[in-house]
Parts: sequence; structure tokens; C-alpha cells
Amino acid sequence: MSTAANPPDNASLIKYPCSFPIKVMGVKADGLVHAITHIARQFDPQFDASTIELRESKGGKYLGITINLNATSREQLDEIYRTLSTHPMVKVVL
Repeated sequence: MSTAANPPDNASLIKYPCSFPIKVMGVKADGLVHAITHIARQFDPQFDASTIELRESKGGKYLGITINLNATSREQLDEIYRTLSTHPMVKVVL
């Protein structure tokens, strides 16, 4: 039995469409930000690259990238995470 406090397992706590932040970390290298931007635009054609937030690791070896996408469904988010996670330049996706 599902209630407001205990939604069914397949129910989403996210109301679509919405702005959804995704954090990506990879080794700081030429082309990383471009690759992430390209992937973001595949899933959100109106993605605004000027909203990207960058943060270098303390030692400068890694780069954290935060993107905000217009999420339209759980399936879209799952596919974005899969695509980002399998990119060779990406180490972590949150």
C-alpha cells in the first residue's frame, strides 16, 4: 500500500519537467568540458553552457563540472547518467 509517506517503489519523488543538477568529475584535460557539454545537449537541446560550474581539485589533477539540465523523465535521467558514466574522460557522476 502506498501513501504520501511511503510512495510505491516505481514512483518518482521528482516532478518533471525540472532543472536537475548533475555533477561530473574527470581528470583535468583538454576537451573534458566540451565533451560534457556535447552530451548535455544530446539530452537537452536548450542546455545553456554558460551555466556550467567548474571546480578544480585541491591538487589540480581533477575537474568537477556541474551541469543543470531540463529533466523530462526518469528514463532521460537514467540515460544521461549511463552516457556520462561510460565516457572515457569521466571518473565519477553524481
